[in-house]
Amino acid sequence: MQFQQLQYFVAVAETRHFTRAADLVHVAQPSLSQQIKALERELGAELFLRARGNITLTDAGEALLPLARRILADADTARHEVQELVQLRRGRVRLGATPSLCTGLLPDVLRAFHDRYPGIRLLIEEGGSHDLVRELARGALDLALVVLPLPTPSPALTTVELLREDLVVVSSPDASPPGRGRRTVRVSDLEGERLVMFRHGYDLRELTVAACRAEGFEPDFAVEGGEMDAVLGFVRAGLGVAVVPRMVAARSGRGLRVTPLARPGLHRTIALAHRSDVAPPRAARELQRMLLER
Repeated sequence: MQFQQLQYFVAVAETRHFTRAADLVHVAQPSLSQQIKALERELGAELFLRARGNITLTDAGEALLPLARRILADADTARHEVQELVQLRRGRVRLGATPSLCTGLLPDVLRAFHDRYPGIRLLIEEGGSHDLVRELARGALDLALVVLPLPTPSPALTTVELLREDLVVVSSPDASPPGRGRRTVRVSDLEGERLVMFRHGYDLRELTVAACRAEGFEPDFAVEGGEMDAVLGFVRAGLGVAVVPRMVAARSGRGLRVTPLARPGLHRTIALAHRSDVAPPRAARELQRMLLER
């Protein structure tokens, strides 16, 4: 009994027509008929009743059909599992993340992923949550680390909360400390401080500006328009203070004074997002698992 014969048998059983079955499995009709006859000889029983153009299953055919379907399904499962294992030896993962997460969260996780799956190429795209959501929706990314709530909520995306991170104030050790040197500062203490501010579209910019306005003042920008590395460099140079994630401050604390925000403080919620209608590739799902278990 050959695997191909079972495919042909199921095709005829489902179409009840030899010619349509041959078209379905992309083989000439005489070849399909010969294989069905060979299968019948192997089993010692006729599988179809051929009467006046009507094709029906015999009792033997009825008994074989569910078994043949199961065998074909198991073969598809085996092929799928092997292909997924191959994907973990080679392939790629396209991950989007905000620049602050590329600095703070991702290095350790990506190093662990690369150590385990050295054949997988990691393609990282930095951007704000709005841009990353758009790239996910058009299929240019497999996964994205975004800040919740999303700028434009999309039912086409699935998001899983990853962490809730505190924000802190960073300043130059050579400059006067914010909040008159207290161990913690309030958002209201940033009134009168010169801020080093991120570019438009940056999640931290919107969050910081909204917090200042909630306290009744407009923030005063010493310099604006930078990415994370530029902002930290400007703060080190003494141009002003900045509000950044705690993880970024911990990794980049050299040459920076880090001051926590007093309760309730400021926080941001990080989530892992992917398209709801398309399952991420196996390698992307493995990276997703490692991020969720970090």
